[in-house]
Amino acid sequence: VQLQASGGGLVQAGGSLTLSCAASGSIFSINTLAWYRQAPGKQRELVADITSGGSTNYADSVKGRFTISRDNARSTVYLQMNSLKPEDTAVYYCNLVTPTGMSAWGRGTLVTVSS
Repeated sequence: VQLQASGGGLVQAGGSLTLSCAASGSIFSINTLAWYRQAPGKQRELVADITSGGSTNYADSVKGRFTISRDNARSTVYLQMNSLKPEDTAVYYCNLVTPTGMSAWGRGTLVTVSS
């Protein structure tokens, strides 16, 4: 399984970005997809995930601002990020988990939010 994340960049506080992660090598529709992030000097943390059935889960820090979605036809998962804050600055990673528990990671995309 290969994951390719894109869409990171520099944005001012209050702005928006959309991250995309395209997957290959797996039956995309049956997997759970997630976005994690890792800020400098901090541990990687879960931002949001979405199951094969479309159920979503968000970290408290991003609820109401971020939206995770998936397009099974395009084997792509998205993270729409609105009202960005400087504390959202991090490298964002996409993650795929198969029903058998295999986990795959993308290379990460940097999001920088300036104040």
